[in-house]
Amino acid sequence: MLEPILNLFFPKVCFACHNQLHDNESDVCTNCRHNLPITNFHFNNDDTMLKVFYGRVKVNHATALFRFEKSGIVQQLIHNLKYKGQEDIGVFLGSWLGEELKTVLDYNSIDVVIPVPLHKNKRRQRGFNQVDKFAQEIALSLNSDFINDALIKITNTKSQVNKKRLKRWNNDAVFTLQNKNSITNKHILLVDDIITTGATLEACINVLNTAENIKISVATMAIA
Repeated sequence: MLEPILNLFFPKVCFACHNQLHDNESDVCTNCRHNLPITNFHFNNDDTMLKVFYGRVKVNHATALFRFEKSGIVQQLIHNLKYKGQEDIGVFLGSWLGEELKTVLDYNSIDVVIPVPLHKNKRRQRGFNQVDKFAQEIALSLNSDFINDALIKITNTKSQVNKKRLKRWNNDAVFTLQNKNSITNKHILLVDDIITTGATLEACINVLNTAENIKISVATMAIA
């Protein structure tokens, strides 16, 4: 009874297009859902993501939920998450991917889910890490631990979206690892919002590999 009244004054809108949702819709409208560029990498044993890391760092498994298209729905979703504070988008995407990954044997051995961290200044400015709730929902689906205090970003870098690959590889001193015991002997799922050249994730993996006897897999909201 109360929900219809609330919807009358505070209608629920699509996370992507911001049109009002119908009664049988949640989070993203039917039209936007049908137009989301889903990868299905983890269902199809597609190694597109793994190829990003070939010859650079060892990654056991890697997947992305969507393909990132400029001016597309996925860009709008991630923009609204990062810059408009719509953290529920992270919950929605994490729950979606997590429910899929738990049906895939390769991801059943994940012990720990770790989000790529923000520098403390950027986190203070934004108020949250846009990857945290995405990672938490995946961890919940996989019955894994969520740890966001082991991998730390110690250098406040500018956006790397438009940097060339060779320049983006100079990330080795950006991250550090604390509480190594919390990830020792674990299969880690490292998660981020978008993967382009993979330089940021590579830097994180290099730091995580200073812990003993670990395996690392990767999952992102989108691949550019």
